[in-house]
Amino acid sequence: MSRLLIGFVALIALFGFGAVNARKGYGPGEQDWGFVDVRKGAHMFYWLYYTTANVSSYTQRPLAIWLQGGPGASSTGYGNFEELGPLQLDGSYREWTWVKDMNVIFIDNPVGSGFSYVDGSAYYTTDNKQIALDLVEFMKEFYVRHPEFKAVPLHIFCESYGGKMAPEFALELYHAIQRREIESNLVSVALGDPWTSPIDSVLSWAPFLLQLGIVDQNGHDKIEAAALKTKNYVDTEKWTMATLQWSATQSVVLRESKGVDFYNVETPTRGDRYLRQLDLMSPEERMYRTLVHFDIDENRDKILSELMRGPVTKALNITTGVKWGAQSSTTFDKQRGDFMKPVVHIVEELLNNTTLKVGVFSGGLDLICATPGAVNWIADMEWNNKKAYLSAPRVGITVDRVLEGYEKTAGNFSMFWVNRSGHMVPADNPQAMSHILRYYTKFG
Repeated sequence: MSRLLIGFVALIALFGFGAVNARKGYGPGEQDWGFVDVRKGAHMFYWLYYTTANVSSYTQRPLAIWLQGGPGASSTGYGNFEELGPLQLDGSYREWTWVKDMNVIFIDNPVGSGFSYVDGSAYYTTDNKQIALDLVEFMKEFYVRHPEFKAVPLHIFCESYGGKMAPEFALELYHAIQRREIESNLVSVALGDPWTSPIDSVLSWAPFLLQLGIVDQNGHDKIEAAALKTKNYVDTEKWTMATLQWSATQSVVLRESKGVDFYNVETPTRGDRYLRQLDLMSPEERMYRTLVHFDIDENRDKILSELMRGPVTKALNITTGVKWGAQSSTTFDKQRGDFMKPVVHIVEELLNNTTLKVGVFSGGLDLICATPGAVNWIADMEWNNKKAYLSAPRVGITVDRVLEGYEKTAGNFSMFWVNRSGHMVPADNPQAMSHILRYYTKFG
């Protein structure tokens, strides 16, 4: 066989009708997964779903990264099976999955989340910058394993605490591209119900719940007092104390609201019965449970854990000996001193000094990262197109003659208000999420 023909065959294998590393994993379509050593002793897990769209090459569709929140929640678990992957938690096919339209990478990040693990306590991340640098190292190795994606448009999507991690990750990746340390076609970063300015989220709880009638004026005043204590610690840069007071403020919210769901205020809860269970928890357990767990449905959490530790572990042949999610509470605890720090300045830098599209999408029924808090920190940002944004019209998002939300755009920034959705927009309102996906990726 001539060298020319050999080269042609190789190109077909790489860019043509399949992908070199594609495998059958758990669920439909071709997949790939594995561990990347982002540092000595720090092993990051990813799960790639090649699109199931009718295309001759996977590279005809964009590549989307999904980062979960927490920090410590698992993208390969929660994001995949609860929100946007091809299968739902019960094993049925998800009618609306991102994989139908694009390639999707779920990354268990930071190390210690999901299947990702560390060899010892010294290898956990303790701040946002290290998380971002780990993700850049991950991408360097990902492109070594999947060079066909180097030129494919890359979009970073996230949720919750991902709203802290994703902006800094995008900025560090952008800089690495500019330094020619990595070849990547990074296009956008979109923050879902983001914890980008934690104190703005916390300060929004009392007025939001009062306006909804979930607490009365007395309850509002108690929540506000606890939130202002949190703000005092933030203002004086006592970050660990701010995190502890944030947790205490959550407890006040739960008691005054009789057990509202932080992730969707319209979700039925167990009310005072759950509060009695909350009283039995240690402060550390309460802190972790109220943030990383998406709801108070312990049975659902148990089903997901059994799925990930059983059939998924077996199908993907995970042999590390570290159980899925086993290190996640420690992952969260290691970030305690960084948890309440804002990254609004990072978003400003993305807007002022990069060519990336940047956005925020927020469910109107979310409490933990309530929309009014996001609106406040966005209004306070200093960026090149701020004046144009403030004067820009807010237009409706209409899908199939139904109003699904609103959007506002100026320059390279967009804000999306999502109707009938709590914290998990991809799961709660797929129609609006599809509109947002099309805006950034042209698909969805």
